[in-house]
Amino acid sequence: MLNFLPSKLVGVIASFLLFVNILFWVSILFVFSIPKILLPWPPLLRIINRMLHWIGENWIAGNSGWMWLTQKTQWDVQGVDGLNYNGWYLVVSNHQSWVDILVMQHLLNRRIPLLKFFIKRELIKVPLMGFAWWALDYPFLYRHSSEYLKQHPEQQGKDFEATRKACEKFATIPTSVMNFLEGTRFTKEKHDKQKSEYKFLLRPKSGGLALALNVLGEKFNSMLDITIVYPDGIPGFWDFLCGKVKRITVRMRTIEIPQHLLQGDYEGDPAFRDTMHKWVQKLWQEKDKQMQKILKCPLSSSI
Repeated sequence: MLNFLPSKLVGVIASFLLFVNILFWVSILFVFSIPKILLPWPPLLRIINRMLHWIGENWIAGNSGWMWLTQKTQWDVQGVDGLNYNGWYLVVSNHQSWVDILVMQHLLNRRIPLLKFFIKRELIKVPLMGFAWWALDYPFLYRHSSEYLKQHPEQQGKDFEATRKACEKFATIPTSVMNFLEGTRFTKEKHDKQKSEYKFLLRPKSGGLALALNVLGEKFNSMLDITIVYPDGIPGFWDFLCGKVKRITVRMRTIEIPQHLLQGDYEGDPAFRDTMHKWVQKLWQEKDKQMQKILKCPLSSSI
């Protein structure tokens, strides 16, 4: 453990180890992605994708390694028991920081299939990471605002098409489809601008969730609902690298997905869309109450 060192030095060491881990595993991803590009034969792609998932899991394990070496975080986690590595999961969570991604990967690696996040399309240009996300079949979305779509109606529906194509790929190998329903990280400014009815959350969006259920609903074993709380305040990524995040609380629960939500026309059926909205809003109301309870209570256990 290097957390006894000055925080900025810990941050530099953690950043270096993070970069080395990325460089090493992305290089291996590149090698195994070449036949995926040149020989897109479905039986071969299934084998290659399993190899790429194995590489992705080792990459995450490397991140857990440098986190163990540089951080001194007290973890309070409930709900990880009984998860199925060979199943399909729809995963939803609140979103407050880039740290959320490392938290979920660290806790769920090799407990459920590799997490696939919905990513803004412009992030494909990020050096190394953009290629890695493409190789691992992360779905890239446009995330156009309603104002933009009013000015460019031809872009309407592109996110749904991208989500549909990504989910069709996921049908061939056990996958965990991860969706931050809020669509962006929580900040007080965004919360106030939205006039959100939730105390600790932004308003959830249900469109991507509905489409994932429509394409893969019969394959999902269940939905994994994750609530992440930072009792000492929402951290920046650099704060985390510097070892300043002393406590992280995570609650997970598996929820049976109602059968009537597995198939439906979210875009064309207002009644179905309203039903989906109400179900998601109920989940968010429960999550908001849970966060309020956690922030008022001391840690109960650690791992």
